[in-house]
Amino acid sequence: MAGLNPQSPIPTELKLHRKSGVLNVVFSDGKVFGFTCEFLRVYSPSAEVRGHEPGQEVLQTGKKNVAITHIEPVGRYAVRLDFSDGHNTGLYSWDLLYSYGLNQETMWQNYLQRLHAAGGSREAK
Repeated sequence: MAGLNPQSPIPTELKLHRKSGVLNVVFSDGKVFGFTCEFLRVYSPSAEVRGHEPGQEVLQTGKKNVAITHIEPVGRYAVRLDFSDGHNTGLYSWDLLYSYGLNQETMWQNYLQRLHAAGGSREAK
């Protein structure tokens, strides 16, 4: 995995709000992003979700009530998130989380459209 861009903002705080299911990330440039556990799970950077190359993405369904159960720092560049459905193979780099924060609304709408088109549901079966 490539190292961080030296100019990239880095998190100064990560705080998981278990009741609301939101992970707040405060970056060194002052930006603050709130990510739902569901968003982070369906956009996991793992090969299991993203595939090994473009076009191999696997649409995640039934993740509305998934929770983050553990946050594990990985070096000085990322965190690994453990989810209540057993998924824990994605490494969320600081660059990735920052990009997700900037593009979260568009990404979420794209996810909802793909889910609808596939006849999937956010609810667990």
